[in-house]
Amino acid sequence: MDIKDTARSLDGAGVSAFLRSLPAEPLLLGLGEARHFVGELGEVRNEIFRHLAENEGYRSFAIESDCLMGLAVDDYVTTGAGTLDDVMERGFSHGFGDAPGNRELVRWMRAYNEEHDDKLRFFGFDGPLEYWAASPRQALTALHSLLDGPLPCTAETLDALLGPDERWSDEATVMDPSRSIGRSADAQRLRVIADDLVALLDTQAPRLSARDMERAALYGRTAVGLLRYHHWMADTSPARWGRLSALRDAMMAANLLAVAEHGPALVFAQNLHLQRNRSLMSFGDHELEWWGAGAIAATHLRDRYAFLASAFGTAGDDTPPPDTVEGVLSTLPWDRSLVDARRLAEAVPDLTPRVSHDFAYFPLDPARLDMIDGIVFLKQAVRLSHWPPSGSE
Repeated sequence: MDIKDTARSLDGAGVSAFLRSLPAEPLLLGLGEARHFVGELGEVRNEIFRHLAENEGYRSFAIESDCLMGLAVDDYVTTGAGTLDDVMERGFSHGFGDAPGNRELVRWMRAYNEEHDDKLRFFGFDGPLEYWAASPRQALTALHSLLDGPLPCTAETLDALLGPDERWSDEATVMDPSRSIGRSADAQRLRVIADDLVALLDTQAPRLSARDMERAALYGRTAVGLLRYHHWMADTSPARWGRLSALRDAMMAANLLAVAEHGPALVFAQNLHLQRNRSLMSFGDHELEWWGAGAIAATHLRDRYAFLASAFGTAGDDTPPPDTVEGVLSTLPWDRSLVDARRLAEAVPDLTPRVSHDFAYFPLDPARLDMIDGIVFLKQAVRLSHWPPSGSE
């Protein structure tokens, strides 16, 4: 089989043809990032989403960013609340608000919604965390305020148990579990309260509007997830980082399944979070292994989940060897290609894993091509930004 028979130029027609080749219409279409902050990939993603929104009935976009901060972006694109500058500054985590592609996407979504009644939605689906985690204050107090009595505690008690936010978000807990308050008496009581509030939400669902119910459910998932994450931040066993990685992706997956309830959505995140196979990553002296959000979501959605991995040929000054996936794909005649990953695995069975000189780039594993639906391949990725950007988490 000629390698050109496994691929086609990446355009709207190619995206639609890819969707028609799947066994079922995806509720979640994952587009993975091989590397964060690649300008060309942001442009390609925006083109894909515009095509999906205008031609394939997609109405939601979800990104690997703080799910609570993302509410401000969703308000802006659906109602015009705030300004573009404001939501780019306070609506994204991890420095993603600085990415020009994200700014252009938000601007376009707002312009689209001004002309259409069937609104596009924006979702962050990461937890409010990095390797450390935020205080559960916002999620707990927002959920508490949406519910009617009798409540498990007063707002004053909740505030006292939470205490200063700085004791939750202390970055030193990353390397020193003893600094975490995740297993303190206050934290243990807050876990019980969060559980009671989520249970109370189910009993009061009929009195809430659809918008309040959606947000209350998000606050509940986030509060429970953050308190669970903080509990394991205080763990001193060798399993600590593997458990934290798994918990983060479990929070992501829960948010993605909620996004899927709104109909077909494009999901944008690092390949490791969206792939079906177990994720592997070196972290200091540790080799972490866990199931990512895509693998978890696919377990629930089955063939209503699809995954497009991205990959780059020459990235900056890093050029792939010819016997790697990226090296083979670099021989395609198009600058941007959409590749059938499973047919590629059949066409070129003996490939070598790429070893990249760019620590932020995660090459494709040739042994796992059969678990990918398609590959968005860019022959050159020139506009690489430092990650994490200055001032980000």
